[in-house]
Amino acid sequence: MFLDIHELEREPLDFEEEVPTNVLDLGGEVRQRTPLKALGHAEVVEEHHGKHEIIKDIRLRGRLTAGLELLCARCIEPVPQDIVREFELLYRPLGVDAGRDELSVTDAEAEIGYYQGDGLLLEDVLREQVLLALPLKVTCREDCKGLCPHCGKNLNEEQCSCTVAVEDPRWTALREIRSKLEH
Repeated sequence: MFLDIHELEREPLDFEEEVPTNVLDLGGEVRQRTPLKALGHAEVVEEHHGKHEIIKDIRLRGRLTAGLELLCARCIEPVPQDIVREFELLYRPLGVDAGRDELSVTDAEAEIGYYQGDGLLLEDVLREQVLLALPLKVTCREDCKGLCPHCGKNLNEEQCSCTVAVEDPRWTALREIRSKLEH
């Protein structure tokens, strides 16, 4: 759905969208299990910059829900994850802030996005919000053993037969002294 700035100027828009699976590109490690459902409100907000300049921002308020599948950070098995996210966003025309002197950015200004042309795609906004709602790291269970670093077997399913002795490099100096004493 395209949110057109000119249409929003005439009348704010209440939206209720359902994005089917495999439409949003969420990257290789995330798969959408259920349709993404979003509902909300879009409107134009006029912002006065200086005495004669009026900037038309797009304000979006809404809520989204989706069922996703992420990969476990230890064993790479799929892990179901449900996302519920409330959002309130402000989008300003691209280039409006260009040319201003370099100033420190306030917390409120850090929350501003930018749109180009006559508006923005709601799907792009929803994709961004889903990605922001994802946890940094997900595991299939608290005691996940992960993969064997040598043969790649999932240690949750079976024990591997790798017998690689791990030597602590901190003992190397003592081992050299011992071998000198023995010879």
